[in-house]
Amino acid sequence: MTHPGGYAGGVRLAEVVRSGFVEGFHHGSVVVLDATGSVSDAAGDVRGPIFPRSSVKPLQSVGMLRAGLPVTDPADLALISASHHGEPFHLDRVAGLLRRAGLTEADLHCPRAMPIGPAAAEAVLRAGGGPTRIQMNCSGKHAGMLLTCRAAGWPVDGYWLPEHPLQRRLRAAVEEFTGERVAATGVDGCAAPVLAVSLTGLATAFHRLVSAAPGTVERAVADAMRAHPELVSGTAAEAEDNRLMRGVPGLLTKVGAEGVMAVALPGTGAVACKIDDGGQRARPPVLVAALRRLGISAPVLDELAESALYGGGDRVGGVRTLW
Repeated sequence: MTHPGGYAGGVRLAEVVRSGFVEGFHHGSVVVLDATGSVSDAAGDVRGPIFPRSSVKPLQSVGMLRAGLPVTDPADLALISASHHGEPFHLDRVAGLLRRAGLTEADLHCPRAMPIGPAAAEAVLRAGGGPTRIQMNCSGKHAGMLLTCRAAGWPVDGYWLPEHPLQRRLRAAVEEFTGERVAATGVDGCAAPVLAVSLTGLATAFHRLVSAAPGTVERAVADAMRAHPELVSGTAAEAEDNRLMRGVPGLLTKVGAEGVMAVALPGTGAVACKIDDGGQRARPPVLVAALRRLGISAPVLDELAESALYGGGDRVGGVRTLW
């Protein structure tokens, strides 16, 4: 059953082609904002609320800074805004943030997990390790939440609950930058609140982040993520945020679960998309098509324009946009 007034669903955005035969489709929604922040193109339902999942992390980081998050190193801020892939340099930095507040991994409320980066997960298994809280891709965000609570004098117990003062501040930041009231509050995969806004609201928020004046906290978040994209995701080929921010100078991106992604380039525009089935393989081709509508071109976009399909170890097809 859908939430009253919720997301109505999208349209056919991509096709799955194997050995020259179309064997399936992906549906979803995508919105494109121009340099002024106005909608210039759209497909599907871009006004109904969705859970943006981790795509909203930069806005949560803005809320933390406004509430007193005591970080000055942009690399720390990038990690707090990240869905990190669990590589050693990610985990070392999360541990350092916790030590700074006199806390340990046991204080994180995110669940135990393996790294989401396949190579990092394989390395953990080879070393005889298993799931831990610090390896969970949202541990940087949770560490930032704990540091903010310490700085603001708020209790760390229950910091993840929607009624906690911290979460009320983060919700206010999301509503301010999206220009929308949160339509629903849920529990994200990391146990923190996830807030429902529209794709248009999400794209608007990213447009405002990259358009902000130097010296503002929102500009600090955008600059930190763009300066350290390997901390926002990872270094492997599947780390979309890192590849895109390195491949298109000035671009700000953040992926989210369930096929969500938001992107913005100052002076050019912003994009937000959702693939309805929650799969990740159709997201890059759809995003590339949207960025090209803004006149953006770069070799990395050519690389991501079609998600490859394999058979017997050979490439036999791909997922490509219809939009």
